Amino acid sequence: MNQERIYKVLLGPVISEKAAGAGEQNQVVFKVLKNAEKPEIKTAVEKLFNVKVEGVRTVTIKGKTKRTRYGLGQKSDYKKAYVRLADGQDIDFGAAE
Repeated sequence: MNQERIYKVLLGPVISEKAAGAGEQNQVVFKVLKNAEKPEIKTAVEKLFNVKVEGVRTVTIKGKTKRTRYGLGQKSDYKKAYVRLADGQDIDFGAAE
């Protein structure tokens, strides 16, 4: 995987109650590209955050239908990745360098 792809795979962390609960089980949740594969996600997290990844699970979220003044519209589909970190590893999004 080339260096440019590593920076594009992860779109950002997902902040929700479910993601906070996953954090207690040593997991981190990321929003990723729809065409990203599990080995790419694992490599990107390991290289960007200097942590050891034990496993990756992905789920594709279907976009909700929303009503606008012009009729019905649809939000885009997206993909989430649940990344399980090795014991003792942690990613702190609050600490900016």
